[in-house]
Amino acid sequence: MDSLETRLERLERRCRRMQGLTFSALALAGLGLGAAALRTSPETGGELVASRLVLQDARGQQRAFLGLDDSGSSGLVLHDGQGRPRALLGVAEDGSPRLRFATAEGESLAELTVYSDEAPRLTLSKPGGVDLFAVGLQVDGSSRLELADTDGRPRAILGADENGSPGLLLVDRRGQPRVELRVSPADGASLRVEGRDGEVFRAPAVVQ
Repeated sequence: MDSLETRLERLERRCRRMQGLTFSALALAGLGLGAAALRTSPETGGELVASRLVLQDARGQQRAFLGLDDSGSSGLVLHDGQGRPRALLGVAEDGSPRLRFATAEGESLAELTVYSDEAPRLTLSKPGGVDLFAVGLQVDGSSRLELADTDGRPRAILGADENGSPGLLLVDRRGQPRVELRVSPADGASLRVEGRDGEVFRAPAVVQ
């Protein structure tokens, strides 16, 4: 009859073999699951399908995010070395695409958005969210360029209406138009200048 020590050694060898078989089975199962996740199929058209994708650098800092937000908008966000979002390429829920660049604090500095598939608008801002420059096309075919002061008030507006007739409008600090220069669809030019005392000069006519 085998001694107790001999039987214990035989039992330990059997347990080690069982553990090896168990680990091998788990490894094969893991490989099978990974292959299933990456396997191409007719339903996915050979693509990897996921709801979100996060890229991290060697320090574990998030550097890029691709996915959906709570509003249903999809986008790609790029982060700087401190993990702060600095650039965005996204599409809103209504289908409007947008490209945005921001400061380290998240304030927009430049943004390009397309509305209604035919109305792009570009804005340049200073830190604090004040738009200093804006240019865009309207759905009716007109165009508009605005230059604003440090408080965000438009002071110079250059544009063309839906017929392509150009115009320039200069505005004072109170928002009152002071200079208007226009060219009509019939190529007739007009100029209107208003002084601080209320006098108005018009070309081709002068009005007191």
